[in-house]
Amino acid sequence: MKCKILHESAGRIRVHLNCRRMTLHQADVLEYYLRNVDGVREVSVFDRTQDAVIVYRADRAALVHALAAFSFDKAETMDLVPDHTTRKLNREFEDKLSWTVIRRVISKLFFPLPVTTALAIYHSIKYIREGLSALLHGKLSVAVLDATAVTVSMVRGDFSTASSVMFMLRLGEILEDWTHKKSIADLAGAMALNVDRAWVRGADGQELLVSVKDIHAGDCVVVRTGNMIPLDGRVTGGEAMVNQSSMTGESLPVRKTPGSYAYAGTVVEEGECLITVEKTMGGGRYDRIVRMIEESEKLKSTAEDRASRLADRLVPYTLGGTALTYLLTRNVTKTLSVLMVDFSCALKLAIPIAVLSAMRECSGHHISVKGGRFMEAVAQADTIVFDKTGTL
Repeated sequence: MKCKILHESAGRIRVHLNCRRMTLHQADVLEYYLRNVDGVREVSVFDRTQDAVIVYRADRAALVHALAAFSFDKAETMDLVPDHTTRKLNREFEDKLSWTVIRRVISKLFFPLPVTTALAIYHSIKYIREGLSALLHGKLSVAVLDATAVTVSMVRGDFSTASSVMFMLRLGEILEDWTHKKSIADLAGAMALNVDRAWVRGADGQELLVSVKDIHAGDCVVVRTGNMIPLDGRVTGGEAMVNQSSMTGESLPVRKTPGSYAYAGTVVEEGECLITVEKTMGGGRYDRIVRMIEESEKLKSTAEDRASRLADRLVPYTLGGTALTYLLTRNVTKTLSVLMVDFSCALKLAIPIAVLSAMRECSGHHISVKGGRFMEAVAQADTIVFDKTGTL
């Protein structure tokens, strides 16, 4: 494909591809194609501008040749792109953030006062409801602070301030949700299988290489020596020695015979077996990992529990500071500012994200961690005892 070099420095080059439009999937195809080129260290592809920034340490001529030889159709057949990437997730939240800001600007500049007042009242219902719900459950949480700030502004008739407060809260919600989901997606992607195709044996005995996404429950998959089992299922033919250390920690291969259960992500070290699939991609390892990570948040470390409790304990002090500010200054604007300068959200968000990032870093070293509580326990350990399987 023809491309134009926009900028170049030592070990870094920015190119523009001569194509009409680049989809998110095509951007992933180009990115993973370039990552597969020898000597390429880092790649960033921008689908909106059809640009790519490449950091490399190899021969420049080899990189230029790889760019010249690139085509989306050819790279598509190489199956380099994993099933799950974060580009679509990033675009979803980028659009949410952009539209939130655009709607705010349009309403401020073009909507008449009655319309902006009606919108402020409509959007406030969500925050007031959440605050009342927290109070009914006997909790003084961050939702109470948000509802108080919005309600006070509405009662004063200052709908512009109420809209500004809700706009800032909405931005915070988007960024928090984005950070959390991206951390989970990155961690799950690092721990997921990189098996795209498998051999399926038909009723006539013929074997066909198909995409794992096209395999259904009841299909028979043939797995031979050195191959990874792509999906969960039961052995219905053959015999094999399977390394299950990635799932169970058992360091010695386990003998699989007809009737034995086989797990996705385990490797056939010797032999050949026929596996009848019981769980397809929807119940595959990636999806189970995502559920495991989400459930692992219930196994919070002591530091996470302490931060969560501390965040809730700050709320009464914030409300008290708000009342004191009003008594001393009689200035509602300063009073509202105290409600907004609250660190509870930061406490509740920062530590879980740090734990998820640590779990992702561990997965890069082939260590699976099921929750922050276990990481904290290992950090406090001064003696480690291994059993015969090598499991901690």
